[in-house]
Amino acid sequence: MFDLDKWQEIFSTIKKNRLRTFLTGFSVAWGIFMLIVLLGSGYGLENGVKKEFEGDAVNYLTVNPGVTSLPYKGLKPGRYLRFTNDERDMLSKIDKVESSSARFAIWRNNILSYKNEYGTFDIFAVSPEYKEVESLVLTSGRYVNKKDVKDFRKVVALGRVVYDALFKGKEAIGEYIKVSGVPFKVVGVFDDPGGDRDLRRVYIPFTTAQKVFNQGNRIRSVCLMLGDANVDESHMVEGEIKNTLSSKLKFDPEDERAIHIFNTIENYEQFMTLFASIRLFIWIIGIGTIIAGIVGVSNIMMIIVKERTKEIGIRKALGATPWSIISLILQESILITSFAGYIGLVLGVGLLELVSKAMPSTDYFANPEIDFKIAISATLLLVLSGAIAGFVPARKAAGVKPVVALHDE
Repeated sequence: MFDLDKWQEIFSTIKKNRLRTFLTGFSVAWGIFMLIVLLGSGYGLENGVKKEFEGDAVNYLTVNPGVTSLPYKGLKPGRYLRFTNDERDMLSKIDKVESSSARFAIWRNNILSYKNEYGTFDIFAVSPEYKEVESLVLTSGRYVNKKDVKDFRKVVALGRVVYDALFKGKEAIGEYIKVSGVPFKVVGVFDDPGGDRDLRRVYIPFTTAQKVFNQGNRIRSVCLMLGDANVDESHMVEGEIKNTLSSKLKFDPEDERAIHIFNTIENYEQFMTLFASIRLFIWIIGIGTIIAGIVGVSNIMMIIVKERTKEIGIRKALGATPWSIISLILQESILITSFAGYIGLVLGVGLLELVSKAMPSTDYFANPEIDFKIAISATLLLVLSGAIAGFVPARKAAGVKPVVALHDE
């Protein structure tokens, strides 16, 4: 039942000690505010990095040739290694490899033109499987396909930035643009959730590029999709790659500079482990700050009990039950922590909303936010802590004998 007299007494006590109550509440509000802001900032950092991963698959290896640094079977170090179509075919047969893609760039005269529009963009020669690596989203038309590769077709898929620069919103599918002076038919336009960097690219069949741009059968790198392989399995595949290429290209398998392998599976796992550690660190700091505030509440309640010892003695002499004494102090403690915690929660969430709207998303920070369930759980934890903080002095007050309390100065 709602006891109006008890609440009036609580508010009267708070009113008499405004500064003390404010400082106590501030310490609690600051604790929850810092927890919310730190968690939100941590998620903002995580979202920014995850946004970078959105534009690429996280289950592939990129294999690039390097320069040998160790002698091998009479061969001197310092040899430049090169990949051809044969190396890609060999690597695609390794266990755990679901698909493979060839890739190389055309850096010389990488000018694209359509009628009177010109621009310098990145020209990549790829196989159809490369679409999985970049996680491309087609907005119109299609991507490079196997028939394009087999028949050496002069077709090209444009990134959105390239399309906007050359076609200015006009229909592009079926039109011809010049890629390094050679006419190519536009078959698709794509978008990329990873950002505009990859949208300054165009993709053409690698076999066509080898023939048109005098590349022979050379390729620059091989991308291997590993499906649901874990980090340990990806390391095993790395070993297989080095052993397979070692016998073909004649280099020491232990030569770290001969072959460069970029492991997105390991890279992604490292980032996720890092962010898990950051979240744990943030929780430790935030909970520590809240505990400091709760200790402050407990100390204030003890001071209040000490100041009201004689009053409590009179209450008990007049027949007040121990629970009525405990509930009075508990309610005051819970009221202070709940109200202060709510203020801290609102201010923290409000600040994150302002930052989210005012700050543009970057490659390293995007959409700072806090999970609603976590925010509510933190507030409920605060209220429970407030009850515990008030219970210790309340129990002590309830155990004071009336005779002793009445003689207290």
